[in-house]
Amino acid sequence: MPKTKIRRGDEVIVIAGKDKGAKGRVLEVLPRQNKVIVEAVNRVTRHEKLRMSRRGGQEGGIQHKEAAIDLSNVSLIDPDDKKRVRVGFRTNEDGTKSRVTKRSGSDL
Repeated sequence: MPKTKIRRGDEVIVIAGKDKGAKGRVLEVLPRQNKVIVEAVNRVTRHEKLRMSRRGGQEGGIQHKEAAIDLSNVSLIDPDDKKRVRVGFRTNEDGTKSRVTKRSGSDL
């Protein structure tokens, strides 16, 4: 499975596309498709059919949900200064790897 520098729960900014400049939290990472789903960004409308099941089923009608965005169109936000930042990795003294910002070197 391909590795990504963005993980679930990270704050990101959209740097290209119709939602350029929008900020949000990553809900899901899809590394095989090279995509992420970001909260309240790239919202689409789906017409869902009513599904009956023993556990209550799913409501039908018009549903609004977030669609996937390509990883190349989002960038991480530095928690300190709230600006776009590139990500690197550092090996700590105890042998664990941690994600760090390229600009300031602070941990993510």
